[in-house]
Amino acid sequence: MKYTTLPNTNIKISKICLGTMTWGNQNNQNDGFAQMDYALEQGVNFWDTAEMYAVPASPETYGTTETIIGNWFAKTGHRDKVVLASKIAGNGDYTAHIRTNGFAPEALKEAVDNSLKRLQTDYIDLYQLHWPERDTNYFGIRDYKHNSENAWQDNFNEILHTFDGIIKSGKIRHIGISNEKAWGTMRYLEESKAHNLPRMATIQNPYSLLNRTFEGDLAEVSIRENIGLLAYSPMAFGVLSGKYIKGTAADNARLKLFPRFGRYTNPQATEATKKYLKIAEDNNMSLAQMSLAFVTQQPFVTSNIIGATNVEQLKENINSINMVLSDEILAQINEVHDTIPNPAP
Repeated sequence: MKYTTLPNTNIKISKICLGTMTWGNQNNQNDGFAQMDYALEQGVNFWDTAEMYAVPASPETYGTTETIIGNWFAKTGHRDKVVLASKIAGNGDYTAHIRTNGFAPEALKEAVDNSLKRLQTDYIDLYQLHWPERDTNYFGIRDYKHNSENAWQDNFNEILHTFDGIIKSGKIRHIGISNEKAWGTMRYLEESKAHNLPRMATIQNPYSLLNRTFEGDLAEVSIRENIGLLAYSPMAFGVLSGKYIKGTAADNARLKLFPRFGRYTNPQATEATKKYLKIAEDNNMSLAQMSLAFVTQQPFVTSNIIGATNVEQLKENINSINMVLSDEILAQINEVHDTIPNPAP
């Protein structure tokens, strides 16, 4: 395994992060235990979860992933071997069963306390805002269109003040954002600097061969401001394994179980995936490993969040850490990207 540090901290984390959002729906507790056992054996010490998981979000599955992780900690006693990240869900129709007061101080405190109980721990290493409260272009929306009727009020300072108190209580160590844009990222950083408040360490956004929108402006913010990308969906919901194109996807594959997750399956994304598959096969590697290696070696990526349906997939994904793509392969990838840029934003 390769390691780096959580930005602006001395916490060592693996460049591969274990994603957990399927545990409690697509995977059961035994599956989750097996994946945690294997990942830790391979040196993966950084795990990401959220109160909203398992996905798709529902009242029935709310908090189940954190509960599974907490049960594993209780069984193994390995909490001290894991750098643990979780998130508070933002407002939305699909999370109204959780709460409806967004990132208000009482919401943040309640969410942290409830996650700690489910995770059976007294601290979370990295606590993140799952998506912005304001209307902006995230979750598959390509361009920003201003909504003058959005009732959101600027609360960046209030959020950081609340986090300051939670950090001082010892319940969380560091904070991050997710599904955020350049403006919001810089607002958090400027508020932190101007008022000596906790600083966002990371930004967790989608990044893959099919969605490189992070490079548009956030990559520069990431590098110049030292706020590291935790790349999620590097396999584009499994599309970048090639299994859907080849017709080898199992019946329990994510897009077969949840066809509404069609973000990565439009005609342009499918055409780009076919081209990336050819590059991988021409260079004697799997598309999965090429896709993951591409993400991991980007200079703005702090850790690459991988998820798997089973341990065999997990093994292949973790082994991608040993691959470094040559300049020639990167040039071929960029040629496809120039032709079909960001087909799945």
